[in-house]
Amino acid sequence: MFGGVNRALREAKAWMTGSLLVAALVIPGVANAQDVRLPVSASFSILGDLVRAVGGDRIDLTTLVGPDQDAHVYEPTPADIGKLTATKVFFINGLGFEGWMPRLRKASHYTGRVVEVTEGLKPRTTRDQGKLVTDPHMFQDPALAKAMVTRIRDALTEADPAGKTYYAERAKNYELALDDLITWARKQLAPISPTRRVVLTSHDAFGYLGERFDIRFLAPEGVSTESEASARDVAKLIRVIRTTGVKAVFMENITNPRLIERIAHDAKVQVDGKLYSDALSQNQEASTYLQLFQHNIRAIAAAMKDDR
Repeated sequence: MFGGVNRALREAKAWMTGSLLVAALVIPGVANAQDVRLPVSASFSILGDLVRAVGGDRIDLTTLVGPDQDAHVYEPTPADIGKLTATKVFFINGLGFEGWMPRLRKASHYTGRVVEVTEGLKPRTTRDQGKLVTDPHMFQDPALAKAMVTRIRDALTEADPAGKTYYAERAKNYELALDDLITWARKQLAPISPTRRVVLTSHDAFGYLGERFDIRFLAPEGVSTESEASARDVAKLIRVIRTTGVKAVFMENITNPRLIERIAHDAKVQVDGKLYSDALSQNQEASTYLQLFQHNIRAIAAAMKDDR
């Protein structure tokens, strides 16, 4: 049943628009056999979208940190705790991404299963204020997002064995969409010369994306938006921009744009727009993970072109 749908979508290059990619995830003719959907929760919007892509109509999803909200500095509310305790499976990123997780667990006394979707994956490390730290932003690499989808599929199947086939087929379909996305991204970036593959963003959220597609990302703030850029770090970054000729400069949807605007002004470069880092958006251009990734790649590729 799915082969024809997938082939038609791939032949039409479904990766070219988020709407078609989302359509590829709809499994026609499969209804939820349960009278009550499996109640699950996710820590933030991007992860919630991956869970929804696999769980479909068999789950009732609660996402704690919503679109355009910063999961690094989130503070759990009593209402959020009440929603969480009503769910049976709680999906989190892990690797310190949700710094508030210990407080939430203590306050909620959550008894359901907690699934860390990055478990078993090897994280990258980076320097943050002179210290070697783990980068939690694995979801910025679609290849690693595929591994997260597998973890989600297995956890949902364990909690709802009757949905095994349903979850497996949706997970497979989504993985095909991610494969197409990677292929498309490589084609978009192929014309960009190595010396132009440098991007400035607000915080160090795109390291995995950079490693996958050979892009160097610079940022005044570290892997968490809780860290503050020092005047020395900002001055050093401005010098790097001036000496390397960085042209691709972006704000993020979850951070205050003033720091990037100041750096761009002092370095005499223009801000090219917005990238979506740790959250989906209420804007249609990034309301799903697939759309978010497409927007970011299009924006980055356009800003790095040799003819600018």
